[in-house]
Amino acid sequence: MKAGFIQFSPEFGEADANIEKALSMIEKANADLIVLPELFNSGYLFISQKEVDAVAEEIPAGKTTRALCAIARRKKINIVAGIIENFQGDLYNSAVLVSPAGYVGAYRKIHLFNEENLWFKPGNTGFNVFDLGICRIGIMICFDWFFPEAARILALKGADIICHPANLVLPYCQDAMVTRCLENKVYTVTANRTGFEERSGKKYSYTGKSQITAPDARILYQADAQNDEIGVAEIDVRTARNKKINKYNDVFTDRRTDCYKKLIKTKI
Repeated sequence: MKAGFIQFSPEFGEADANIEKALSMIEKANADLIVLPELFNSGYLFISQKEVDAVAEEIPAGKTTRALCAIARRKKINIVAGIIENFQGDLYNSAVLVSPAGYVGAYRKIHLFNEENLWFKPGNTGFNVFDLGICRIGIMICFDWFFPEAARILALKGADIICHPANLVLPYCQDAMVTRCLENKVYTVTANRTGFEERSGKKYSYTGKSQITAPDARILYQADAQNDEIGVAEIDVRTARNKKINKYNDVFTDRRTDCYKKLIKTKI
């Protein structure tokens, strides 16, 4: 199958323009699975709760999910995209998954970064894996990469590909995803945004370099740091289902869970 990402710089608060931009890029993508950045339709650097409220949408009833469902159905493509979810008045940094058959599910970001803690509730969906037939995918969002448990849980639940919408400002993630793939023998697709946002004396510069990484730690495709880009790579999900390192070692069956119990404590 072909898996890929859309990388671009959303305009803050301009949902219609951002959706249109993403749709036009999806139209050009020759892929079975495409991942869009975190909060792709809204921008990221909020300075008030009122701003966040204004761009939050219900899932799947909101206009963004409906637009993604329509193009997924027409192009016969699966899409993962980051948006702000309004669920019964509670706001979440979420990612929606749609397929040619329609809405599939959503993930709510568990590890909130910096001032996200002011605007969003921590995610409560857990780390779920969705079987699309051609592959099994897990979803994590941006700062979730910092916690190896996120990718590990998704891999243990059977994910072949971890889809990773992001608005990265720290410079480490792209390198870290090599390790996440190697230690779990999974594919990852990190869809990062580009550009910068400067509002009320605050400035975030985004790192771009969206990346598709293989279970053997090879970087199959990496975008540059600044430009709009559609990145696609051929992947074989059977590779992600073989967890053997050699004749005697397997990344899952070799785990000594009896020795890991202290990990659930705050301090060891």
